[in-house]
Amino acid sequence: MFFRRKNREIPELNTTSTADISFMLLVFFLVTSSMDTDKGLSRQLPPLDDEPKKEVDISRSNVMQIRLDAHDSLWIDNQAATLATLQQQVESFVASRQTEQYVVGVQTDRATSYEAYFEMQNTIVAAFRHLREKMAMAQYGHHFNQCTPEERDVIIRRYPLRVSEARAM
Repeated sequence: MFFRRKNREIPELNTTSTADISFMLLVFFLVTSSMDTDKGLSRQLPPLDDEPKKEVDISRSNVMQIRLDAHDSLWIDNQAATLATLQQQVESFVASRQTEQYVVGVQTDRATSYEAYFEMQNTIVAAFRHLREKMAMAQYGHHFNQCTPEERDVIIRRYPLRVSEARAM
């Protein structure tokens, strides 16, 4: 006897709400997740001039050389240093140069970590910020951020942020 095979219909899944649910989950995860913000150095670049600037010769005694090697070791003028002493040394170096041109030279290795580089840069900027704050308090009797634009210009002209970055070693 031959049995006739019945064509059974396979029940279909109702997928009409699947797209709605996945869209709602996508929106939920986008709204509740946090995006990491990039951190960087705030630097103001010099204005673009059509005429080239003349080069200024600076004597070696007016250059402070800061170097970070591949192991994140900090060196100031070929002597080992720490971040704690970096700010003090930058402050004393800049403060001792009354009217002379000076440069804080920074050199890093390609293998230097970003954390060490940013900590070094932040320490250098903190040294200049501290010098400007001390001058504002001594000359004007109030904090640097409370100075008028003219007072700020005087202080910034006295302590300009002159940082030169050399290519990686």
